[in-house]
Amino acid sequence: MPTAAHPTLARTLAPRSGLARDALLVLGGAALVALVAQVELPLKPVPVTLQTLAVLLVGAALGWKRGAASLTTYLLAGAAGLPVFAGGSAGLAKFAGPTGGYLLSYVFAAALVGWLVQRYALDRRPAGAALAMLAASVVIYSFGLTWLGLVTGLRGQALLTAGLTPFLVGDALKIGLAALLLPGAWALARRR
Repeated sequence: MPTAAHPTLARTLAPRSGLARDALLVLGGAALVALVAQVELPLKPVPVTLQTLAVLLVGAALGWKRGAASLTTYLLAGAAGLPVFAGGSAGLAKFAGPTGGYLLSYVFAAALVGWLVQRYALDRRPAGAALAMLAASVVIYSFGLTWLGLVTGLRGQALLTAGLTPFLVGDALKIGLAALLLPGAWALARRR
């Protein structure tokens, strides 16, 4: 990916670069996703959580490289057995189940939203932030629905009913919240 034209929120708030700072940002992003994954409405086969909100915010705040690293760290922690996935679940089996595609999409969604905000400064205004979040949400649904269909055998409307339509209103609210939080955080950062 080309060099970023705009600094991330994380770089603006913590301008001193270094391995320790980057490691803390990556681990902090992974911890945020793990924490909000525990806020769950246990639908089957895919639960409703706040994970996607955190994925989008982590990608936007950290940028594409650190955002992708943060979500990779999150997935590796869950694969290693740490109870970071929805409902405190963990293990490699989660990747083979109906939510595996959604989980794997998080790395790419965080990278995309991070790249968009670094390249075009979309996180500075609500409409731009919403656009970046919407693009990343398309990535999440593309991976998630494809994998859900493969694992369950669901097709067409049944697939959309299981893996898309129950989440649309909640995701619209999450995108709206993120679209307000990011420009708000930038406004606070500028006052520092």
